Amino acid sequence: MVVTRFAPSPTGFLHIGGARTALFNYLLARANGGKYLVRIEDTDIKRSTPEAIEAIHDGLEWLGLLGDEEPVFQSQRAERHAEVAQALLDSGNAYRCYLTSEELTARREKAQAEKRPFRINSEWRDRAPGPEQDGQPYVVRLKTPNEGETVIEDKVQGSITVKNEEIDDFVILRSDGTPTYMLAVVVDDHDMGVTHIMRGDDHLNNAFRQLPLIRAMGWDEPTYAHVPLIHGSDGAKLSKRHGALGVDAYRDEMGLLPEAVFNYLLRLGWGHGDDEIISRDQAIEWFTLDGVGKSPSRFDTKKLLNLNGHYIREADNDRLADLILPKLPEGADRDLLIRAMPELKARARDLHELAAGSEFLFKSRPLAMTEQAEGLLDAEAKALLGRAHAALSASEHWSLEAVEGVIRTVAEEADVKLGKLAQPLRAALTGSNTSPGIFDVLVLLGRDEALARIADQMVEPN
Repeated sequence: MVVTRFAPSPTGFLHIGGARTALFNYLLARANGGKYLVRIEDTDIKRSTPEAIEAIHDGLEWLGLLGDEEPVFQSQRAERHAEVAQALLDSGNAYRCYLTSEELTARREKAQAEKRPFRINSEWRDRAPGPEQDGQPYVVRLKTPNEGETVIEDKVQGSITVKNEEIDDFVILRSDGTPTYMLAVVVDDHDMGVTHIMRGDDHLNNAFRQLPLIRAMGWDEPTYAHVPLIHGSDGAKLSKRHGALGVDAYRDEMGLLPEAVFNYLLRLGWGHGDDEIISRDQAIEWFTLDGVGKSPSRFDTKKLLNLNGHYIREADNDRLADLILPKLPEGADRDLLIRAMPELKARARDLHELAAGSEFLFKSRPLAMTEQAEGLLDAEAKALLGRAHAALSASEHWSLEAVEGVIRTVAEEADVKLGKLAQPLRAALTGSNTSPGIFDVLVLLGRDEALARIADQMVEPN
């Protein structure tokens, strides 16, 4: 069975790149009838915070990417990690290294002076400690192969080879007895039954360090898939200057829907022909590692917003109303909002635009006018509003067809184009120069409110 994992470090928000890694792992497991797990790598006690753990959980929950089981917390497994380190010592695949920090610094400086790469070459690799080492601090290092080469058949990057002499005997247990990242990750992946490790290609070098540890324990080797990182629209590595990076910012500050972010992240580095709009079910059905590209993908905020606009138009009206109600004045009529939603959502790319577009429904008279709306209400426009008010007041019906017929007739009798009347009418009814269709606005506001708003701005006809 395919088992994947997403393993974030809780030192901040859920980065958008991390969210994509979670998404790909989720889809690989789902596409193969497997299991998708989450592990919180919180061994950095000083930088890991409960707030960050909560932010990661909320982001994953919003995107529908919570694990199939309760998350594993790496910090709770230190005893198991130390147990494996001891097993490696007992089997001769690891050793106690008594090199001091001063000795290591001196060797590093010597290598720099000689302009050669610094490699750990510890004399303790094949030397047993004597009585003089009793009570002295030491680290445990893995005894990595120093001849031959290691080959990884990566499912995204292809075949990659590294000479074993380039891989140091790295530390797996610190002098205080705590495990390093390399040890903890390998042990946890094995114990969780992880079969496929999909992560950013900035972890590719780690795979060449982790494989010797896996082999020293005689464990099954995972399938690796290292995905290129996300870049900004300028081709540089994605950073804060490219805009919001945390999933919470896409939800709260940008007003995006989770299904839009899900779809967009899916298309960042993975493709299925020319398909752009891809549902969760389709993604699960279609996802394969063959579809992951080898080149970094570029984050395009405009494309994301356009995609979000599509999903807003497709979304359930009741759901959209509930999402934007907190952004509207207290007491806003939910039923009215739902009735208005088919017109409102046709114009919005995000929830903030959707909320702003609906505000006219709940404004108090007299309406505050935008500068653009004020400019539409000259003397001629106010006179036209007076004629429209009189005709609408005389109409027996207040349906879409009825108000449209009245307004068109007023424009024809005044010998003006419809827009010449519709624009000042829009300003009087909404306080803005933009809104849903003017006939829809009239019906949504209702006879009494609409006529009262027009009366506030009109000049009565002679």
